[in-house]
Amino acid sequence: MSKEFDCRFFASEKPCRFKLDCPIDDTCPKYQPMGKRILIIKLAAIGDVLRTTPILPVLKEKYPQAYITWITDTSSLSVLEENPYIDRLLTANYENALRLQVEKFDILICLDKDTVASSLASLVKADQKLGFALSGKGLLYPLNKEADYLFRLGVSDELKFRQNTKTYQQLIFEALGIKGKYGEYVINLPQKYTSYGKQMMQQWGIHNGRVVIGLNTGAGKRFATKRWEIESFAVLADRLSKELKAHVVLLGGPEEIERNKEISSRAKSPVIDTGCHHSLKEFMGLINQCHLIVTGDTLALHLAIALKKLVVTFFGSTCHQEIDLYGRGRKLVAEVDCAPCYKGNCDTMICMKNISTDDVFYACKEVLNTNSFR
Repeated sequence: MSKEFDCRFFASEKPCRFKLDCPIDDTCPKYQPMGKRILIIKLAAIGDVLRTTPILPVLKEKYPQAYITWITDTSSLSVLEENPYIDRLLTANYENALRLQVEKFDILICLDKDTVASSLASLVKADQKLGFALSGKGLLYPLNKEADYLFRLGVSDELKFRQNTKTYQQLIFEALGIKGKYGEYVINLPQKYTSYGKQMMQQWGIHNGRVVIGLNTGAGKRFATKRWEIESFAVLADRLSKELKAHVVLLGGPEEIERNKEISSRAKSPVIDTGCHHSLKEFMGLINQCHLIVTGDTLALHLAIALKKLVVTFFGSTCHQEIDLYGRGRKLVAEVDCAPCYKGNCDTMICMKNISTDDVFYACKEVLNTNSFR
């Protein structure tokens, strides 16, 4: 086989991005070999995909010429697009599932316990497989001994809820047999979305240098138990505005339209409802304009971490120890016997009620003071 087929720029059915005629040998001035071919399978959820990105710089450092393919769910594309460490980004669909079964990889990494992801991990050909796959009996299993602890974490509530003290990043690095300190999330926010955030803030009258605090009020469809009380958000907004002289903006998606309207109506101080119609990257642009984000354990938390924002976050139904704020925030953890529970709904919401407005306000004040925002 000619070397041009090993070139990282070769596009098979069309000219490469350099628009040069492909020679039949390796005399092309743009020729670069692929090196190690690595496939990463991580489909969803978006926050989990994002917090898996710290493995990328480490892989590129270990294998400088590596050609990294990442296959993910359509919903997660936005947080991986234009990532400098990903050579090829694929959407999880029928066509790409077939394509990957034809290709051959040096290393396959599946850090997703989803049935579709683990099935694909079983089918794809690779010299070395790390993470998880689906057995012939239709059951998930660890591909390598280092992934055993992360596997057991999923089947033991006692281990996950009570005993484990490791962050998600520690867990996946250990599962891959990677030693050493993990780094930050890797994300690229194009300038047009940074500009979008600035323009929207100016449109809302936020351009006078005051601290901007974003209150992300929702928690998605799956975990209503992550939502803090509406009245608590309203009271917090008043205190942040009056006592800290902050601009307070409400953030959320389509499910928070009515919720944010109610918070705005209950707040006695000016609160800016930023709307719930923004694309994911536009939403990132808005978060990027905030100095501090207050949020539950949801996508906005991971976006704020990725964008290196200050964060105050609260935990009830999920495990706080798995989240690393990289020294830029505070976690508030509900001290109730039933937490964490990972339930999607709860009749009492006792964990969220256990976190008071005072708790969150003073955490915000502390984080801002520590980072010289007064």
